[in-house]
Amino acid sequence: MSTSTTTSPLLARHGAVEADGVDAGVAAHYGDPAREQRLLAEGLAAVDLSHRGVVTVSGPDRLSWLHSMTTQHLLGLGARQSRESLVLSPKGHVEHALHVVDDGSTTWITVEPGTAPALLAWLESMRFMLRVEVADVSAEFAVLGEPVGTESAEGEPLAWVDPWPALVGDTVAYGPSEGHPAEGRAWRELIVPRSELEAALGDRPLAGTWALEALRVAAWRPRLGFETDHRTIPHEVDWLRTAVHLHKGCYRGQETIARVHNLGRPPRRIVFLHLDGSGHVLPDAGSPVVLGEREVGRLTSVGRHHEDGPVALAVIKRTVPEDAELLVGPVSAAQTVVVTG
Repeated sequence: MSTSTTTSPLLARHGAVEADGVDAGVAAHYGDPAREQRLLAEGLAAVDLSHRGVVTVSGPDRLSWLHSMTTQHLLGLGARQSRESLVLSPKGHVEHALHVVDDGSTTWITVEPGTAPALLAWLESMRFMLRVEVADVSAEFAVLGEPVGTESAEGEPLAWVDPWPALVGDTVAYGPSEGHPAEGRAWRELIVPRSELEAALGDRPLAGTWALEALRVAAWRPRLGFETDHRTIPHEVDWLRTAVHLHKGCYRGQETIARVHNLGRPPRRIVFLHLDGSGHVLPDAGSPVVLGEREVGRLTSVGRHHEDGPVALAVIKRTVPEDAELLVGPVSAAQTVVVTG
């Protein structure tokens, strides 16, 4: 995945330490990541996500066009309503994760850092004769994340509301439908002009990406480019629950969605891991997950949770016993089943 080339003005804040990798351009933390995480969990802080890409689709055919090509039901989306949808390859592998919100005349899509140009190119290639216009407006608009679970009101910046972990539309959960650790979770992304980023933040404290990622891991929430690779199908990471409508008609990759749902089981499954925190250094994302002497998967995301300590997500082979104690390097990892075998 490409990385963002945009550097946020909020990196000038006191104590800001820039994130690396795909999250470069915004702060990993502002000097006290544990406190930032607690403030975020309490609903008091906001997160600079201005490195995310922002793409607009305008024109009278915009929603029917996006509906026909992606995994979620988008017809009839009202002003300020939002959805999560995926772009799949012809074989059903996840290529893009779209955070979609409409303002009544334009559909706004925010995507992972660095992925907007590829999404724009694909959308342009699919326009044909339809009345749609697409644009990458990442240079003009920024994203600010906040722990709020409601649609934006009139006069507020447009907001994409994260549906996780609810079941959206005609779909199915591959993980628990009750007792999910993210029940009650509130999160949304404000889309604001870059020149108004500071004003949208106001006097709220900032939390960095380290805090946000730890809470995401604890919520079992998949992220494109972290829990996904070139082979990932949505079933493996429980992404059908929020992003896939099972009976909306044909779209690219739909055959794989239907076949695995109706006839089989995904070849891999996401798991939540409690890591042994006795050492000072945590394993890196991408590290092999081992059972005995056999590699059975990869660590995908790692964080230090303010209550649970070192936690991680991993994607492993479906055949790994659900009670197996796993190792990541020298670190033992106790798995909690997310997607059942």
